[in-house]
Amino acid sequence: MGKTKHQGPMKLPKKPDPKHWVSMVPFGLGKVKPKHIRDTAKVVWENKDNLPYATRILTQGVCDGCALGVSGLYDQTLSGPHICTTRLNVLRLNTMPAIKDDVLFQDVDELKKMNSSELRELGRIPYPLSRKPGEKKFTRITWDDAMGRIAGKIKTIDPKQLSFFLTARGITNESYYAAAKAARFIGTNNIDNASRICHSPSKTALKRSLGIGASSCNYQDWIGSDVLIFWGSVASNNQPVSTKYMYAAKRKGTKIIMINPYREPSMDHYWIPSVPDSALFGTKLADDVYQVNIGGDIAFMNGVMKHWFDMERQAPGSAIDRSFVDEHTNGFKQLKAHVEAQEWDPIVKSSGLSKERMLEFAQLLAKSKSGVFVWSMGLTQHRFGTDNISQVANLAMLRGFIGREHCGVMPIRGHSGVQGSGEMGADPFVLPGGDFDEPNRKRIQKLWKFDIPKWQGDIVGVSLENAMLPEDHERKLKVFYTSGGNFLETMPDPDFVRQCLENVDIRVHQDIILNTSTLVDAREEVIVLPAATRYEQKGGGTSTSTERMVYFSPEIKGPRIEEARAEWEIYVDLAKRIKPYKSELIDFQTADQIREEIAKAHPMYDGIQHLKEKGDVFQWGGAWLLEDGICPTEDGRGNLLPIELPELRKPEGHFYVTTRRGKQFNSMIYKDTDPNNEADRFDILLNEEDCRELNIKEGEAIVAYNKFGVYHGRAKIDATKKGNIQVYWPEGNVLIPKGVYEQYAGIPEYNTAVVVEKAETFHAKKDTKYVERRIDELETEIS
Repeated sequence: MGKTKHQGPMKLPKKPDPKHWVSMVPFGLGKVKPKHIRDTAKVVWENKDNLPYATRILTQGVCDGCALGVSGLYDQTLSGPHICTTRLNVLRLNTMPAIKDDVLFQDVDELKKMNSSELRELGRIPYPLSRKPGEKKFTRITWDDAMGRIAGKIKTIDPKQLSFFLTARGITNESYYAAAKAARFIGTNNIDNASRICHSPSKTALKRSLGIGASSCNYQDWIGSDVLIFWGSVASNNQPVSTKYMYAAKRKGTKIIMINPYREPSMDHYWIPSVPDSALFGTKLADDVYQVNIGGDIAFMNGVMKHWFDMERQAPGSAIDRSFVDEHTNGFKQLKAHVEAQEWDPIVKSSGLSKERMLEFAQLLAKSKSGVFVWSMGLTQHRFGTDNISQVANLAMLRGFIGREHCGVMPIRGHSGVQGSGEMGADPFVLPGGDFDEPNRKRIQKLWKFDIPKWQGDIVGVSLENAMLPEDHERKLKVFYTSGGNFLETMPDPDFVRQCLENVDIRVHQDIILNTSTLVDAREEVIVLPAATRYEQKGGGTSTSTERMVYFSPEIKGPRIEEARAEWEIYVDLAKRIKPYKSELIDFQTADQIREEIAKAHPMYDGIQHLKEKGDVFQWGGAWLLEDGICPTEDGRGNLLPIELPELRKPEGHFYVTTRRGKQFNSMIYKDTDPNNEADRFDILLNEEDCRELNIKEGEAIVAYNKFGVYHGRAKIDATKKGNIQVYWPEGNVLIPKGVYEQYAGIPEYNTAVVVEKAETFHAKKDTKYVERRIDELETEIS
């Protein structure tokens, strides 16, 4: 799609520049910040029983953390070694020994007393396990028995009553592809992946606006861009190596802007351990912060465009790249009329920003000749997430920040496996190489040599809810096969999720560790299968980074878990047992064979078949998708879309609430204290003025509640937007409504409205109608 090739790693400037330093105090002593040296020492200690193997993983394997794409200690963006505490924390998952038998086979009620962090520390799952209703302990079973039971059950049900889910836990493209093919071979389109609850709106919106489903640019485009905008993204916390890219951008004169309801400390300043002067004195990252209301981004962007249209009337060409718009987009007149018809009052109220602040941002972008928009779950995890991203695409197209150096739109991925999941077809709405439409379905049928069901598969949230359907319903979920994932800690309304999990006949947990979901009962049986890590996969494996780099990660010599199997092998085995009379159609013997077929199934992945050695990599689509402004749409143009302001009803005295991450990797929590602000997992972040109005003091016990749940926490006064609070995820999921999905991409809504009160006030009046009345005032919780 692009003709320009990536230029390879750039060098950082050698001479420090003190104007970017945070403080002259070395190593940020006395400041609230991550303790990189201490954390690294802790990881070394944790892996002391397997240090040679841990070292080989770090120096030879592709990172199984975020999707920046570090291979060994190096990447394609900057020269020099890269490593971060996120990767180091994940490392122990790969080097830990198996769970000891006396621990594994103890009373399951004792295991249920543990949280997921404690279960993770028990060790790896060593062999297949079974637990049936009434049984108080797991039982060891053989692989043959386990696979036979699963296949036997699947043969007795309607394929619509079967659902697969794959998390992003280090899973390779080969495993995603094998699972996608196996599911369709078995006869179900109910297969989904972890991007459903993080970036599904990004792909959906970019597809409808620009015709693409991935980042249009590279990390290198950050470095030297006039402006780099992080929208609802805390890359410094979730993708720490990216701070090195931000450092390089600052040294090139790039302005970094953060748009977030919370003034994230780690985006304000950061001590980058692999950059000597930054490790000593820190680096000021964000040049400005725009604190929008939770859910106020569409209004903010409409305000920016409204200013641009005003600027254009006064001085044509001062704000909008008319040549790009005229040559490469559709819908300009409709968008302009839509934005100009809006009044300022609702825009200001919804966004939470003044007309003047929106003008500042509009002018900054108007004066910039290049810009990159980076976003994450702050924009996507809304019931209007797709509209949020289409608004970003609108801004990029109006300024012509598309298809050229230092420009682009980038949904930054939080896990190394997730970009490839949909591209391999592990998604109800896609097949390899395209959408789940008739032309692509027929193309893949011809390659696979078997029929693919035509019916639309369900997203994972709906599949879970289908467990509660009547017994004779054709979509009643009876077998749920999940590769990784912990729905008790990732989905809204954990109590309801537990009921769904318990109401499935057979649940299969294919994983490397136990988690709280694994221990939930099932109606007939819970089967646990030990999976191999990407570093144990025979023949190696590949993963796709945020910037579309496909990396080869070799099999790494080291200790092995007794009976763990590569995930793609397990899916192939299952499919062959269910339809042995057609087994030759899915009989992959090696990872190389899968890569050969991926290259045929997904034209953009032609090249994956040549990846065989450590360091092998290629980038599909070239350096820039949409190069020269040409979009892979029917007419080659991007689509400017008028986006309505979402209705955000919040009665006086109530708060918007959203979830944030701390010292964790996805739902895996590594520390109870957030190193960036010293908040506890049960701290509720509030604005200082809000606390004064509520007479709430720092550290005081408070309650946030609505009709969905009650959350007990402590008040932490911090730099969050007035009228908005932050709770940690997944602990705060008890407040989030179940069954609210974004209409285009199906992502769950992770934002709501709550009442906040002192705990003593809440408990004093909870037995009266007071609490119920306050809840009723919430009406439909921002809906």
